[in-house]
Amino acid sequence: MMSTQHRGPCSDLQECFSSVQSASHAQANHAIIKGKIVIDHSPGQSGPGKSASVQIFSCTKVDPGTGKGKLSHIAYLKNGKSHKHNGTKTTTYKLKFYVEPDFGNPGAFVIENQHKYKFFLQAATLRAPDKQAIHFDCRSWVYPIKLTKTPRIFFSNKSYLPSETPSTLKDLRKQELISLRGDGIGERKEWERIYDYDYYNDLGDPDIGPEHARPVLGGSESLPYPRRGRTGRPKCRADLSTESRPEKINLDIYVPPDERFSPKKLSEFIGNSIRASLHFLIPEAKSLLEKDPHFRSFDEIRGMFSSNKSRKVEGWLTKKLQKLVPEQLLKQLTRASKGDPMKFPEPQIIANNDLAWMEDEEFGRQMLAGINPTRIRCLEVFPPKGKNGKMSSITLADIEGSLDGLDITQAMNQWRIYILDHHDYLMPFLSRINTSSVCAYASRTLLFLRSDATLKPVAIELSLPSISSDEVNRVFLPAKEGIEAALWQLAKAHVLANDSAYHQLVTHWLHTHAVVEPFVIATRRQLSVMHPVHRLLDPHFKDTMHVNALARSILLNAGGILEKTLFPGKICMELSSELYKEWRFDEQALPKDLIKRRLALEDSDLPTGCQILFQDYPYGLDGLDVWLAIMTWMMILSSADEEIQAWWKEIREVGHGDKRNASWWFEMNSRDNLIQALTILIWTSSALHASVNFGQYAYAGYPPNRPTLCRKFIPDEGTHEFAELLIDSDKYYLKMLPERFAITLSTALVEVLSRHTSDEVYLGQRQSSEWTDDQEVLLKFEEFGEKLKEIEQKIVERNRNARLKNRWGPAKIAYKLMHPDTSNVKNDGGLTGKGIPNSISI
Repeated sequence: MMSTQHRGPCSDLQECFSSVQSASHAQANHAIIKGKIVIDHSPGQSGPGKSASVQIFSCTKVDPGTGKGKLSHIAYLKNGKSHKHNGTKTTTYKLKFYVEPDFGNPGAFVIENQHKYKFFLQAATLRAPDKQAIHFDCRSWVYPIKLTKTPRIFFSNKSYLPSETPSTLKDLRKQELISLRGDGIGERKEWERIYDYDYYNDLGDPDIGPEHARPVLGGSESLPYPRRGRTGRPKCRADLSTESRPEKINLDIYVPPDERFSPKKLSEFIGNSIRASLHFLIPEAKSLLEKDPHFRSFDEIRGMFSSNKSRKVEGWLTKKLQKLVPEQLLKQLTRASKGDPMKFPEPQIIANNDLAWMEDEEFGRQMLAGINPTRIRCLEVFPPKGKNGKMSSITLADIEGSLDGLDITQAMNQWRIYILDHHDYLMPFLSRINTSSVCAYASRTLLFLRSDATLKPVAIELSLPSISSDEVNRVFLPAKEGIEAALWQLAKAHVLANDSAYHQLVTHWLHTHAVVEPFVIATRRQLSVMHPVHRLLDPHFKDTMHVNALARSILLNAGGILEKTLFPGKICMELSSELYKEWRFDEQALPKDLIKRRLALEDSDLPTGCQILFQDYPYGLDGLDVWLAIMTWMMILSSADEEIQAWWKEIREVGHGDKRNASWWFEMNSRDNLIQALTILIWTSSALHASVNFGQYAYAGYPPNRPTLCRKFIPDEGTHEFAELLIDSDKYYLKMLPERFAITLSTALVEVLSRHTSDEVYLGQRQSSEWTDDQEVLLKFEEFGEKLKEIEQKIVERNRNARLKNRWGPAKIAYKLMHPDTSNVKNDGGLTGKGIPNSISI
């Protein structure tokens, strides 16, 4: 008998499929159901044509022999019409199915691929005998039957709760879910649709040397972590707790076929990555990185960028790239118009004012409207106090002269003292971090909320561990000129290095990518595609598992890009695990997060449940509008059923198993709790991720604005380095920044991460207007879209309001990271600076 991991959605589906093969299509008493199927395939690979066959299941008439819906006769893909676009070939096939006169309406179909190539099945439409159009949103890869051993099944876009499922489809529904869970053993093959969990045990590679060993994250009290999708690769010889890695960077790391990029998306992703990495591919650029590792002036850094929006790969470069880049990707690289392929696009932070990033107002503004606006909080106790009870070294004398005439008590009572705190979680790690060429502090930054709602930094405390005492602290105060101004700029750079690492490892990676993946897996394993909640969540999971798999392969791994560019280096992911200890699902709700950080007051009379403290907090104000729109859209939900209960139980006990005993998990015992949980999940996957990801190039694309590490400590008076600072503060600052290689690498990374792809689907949109046949749901979804358009207009009006200074700031960057961009029906991709994609898709 075939093992579970190789079985299809129906244990006897192959037999069902074969039982009709010998029947003649020419019988006079047969009715006809017509349809079409749309597939994508790579140029150079032929479409499946007659090598692919399809049968449809009735959802209204039972076959007494199988207990499932009646099956049609077989139809083959033929009469295909094709067109090419952006390196992808799309073919539409017309089909004709012969069925018994009482067949009823189709509810599912099975497709068998006898072709030698896989193809990407976009969608299908069948015309029932009563002329009703029945739609299928498929969007998955279909692999050759010689690999899968069983055909693929797809269900129509009609949703059913478990108790309402037609008897014709009940067994198919159950068997499909069972097959997707697999048996938890063996290495997963590319074509297998198996969803299972594993620890983050694939980041290290001890077989190539002990310096590449990394601890397993997840499954322990000391190193907790969300679960990832299981791949099942063999264990390392040097460490049986670590999963082996591919011998080279592998873009085909296993994820189930439903989670893989479409051909178009994969082509664009690789093309964008290559285009951003030309500095490492072109011999002339590589030579510069190796021979001249340091930037000598800000003008030289500025020279990395071109003001041209697009860059052309010139003829001389095309020849050099032919040996490195596949032909189709090379064609994509040469489509752009004029520009310099050796330069990056110009980041917004320097587009209007080269020096705006140095201003204190811009430094403070980015904590409210930049790419990490979720860390700042209103201070509750002065001086700030750590978890160990130790007080900060910042004194009243340091700051009271900067509070616009208020004393500290008045300022605190008016909720006008804020803190950006990167102290407690970093202190235990600094001794390990500061053993190489990295020089890192743990920082606290105090800011004062002025009457115009701008944030004025008033003090920075930088701390280091000490053998003789708990820690060594230095306090820096704002200054406009002289050596004090130079020291202040250096202190801000160290704060920004802290903030950059926290943003990338925690705000961005952990709080969106990593925490959502267990929800994706649980949804596929426990909620049938026919479940209405699955239909609601599906677009918000698009490409997330594939992106995360690529991240583990390229970014997060031992020696990966984040270890090379961020100051924590080899302990990047350990640091992320430490911050996961603080993570709570309920606090991912924006209102609760704002209340916890004392940036809003609880107010049960308001729909959001909170009142934001001041209007010029762009992330908070725009975010609450989007949050409320999502929550209102979720009001269509009914109470939880048995599939929902199983889903929620698995998330709590397995997917986030290290948090299984936390008291803050919702009990899934009411409609309100289901609405709250799904609102948090959709918010996290869409708006939260967009707000902390797609502005990266605008701000971090210019490394002096957000350095990822510092190579020097701030010198003490009387030292040789202090003398260097006195002679040329700019030169010292540049020597403190990362080397040219790390700067170029981090710039290339944030360019790729900030790009929208042309197949992106935004909040309030779906890839198909027939994603459900429930007219009431479609009406509510249309209302959701209209609400998002109203929010867009609100954002435009807020950005026009000159009194709201944080929406532009000295750098003149309008805050659009919460702009849903619902009008952008056809997006050509790129650095748009706005738009909320439905999912964590990059």
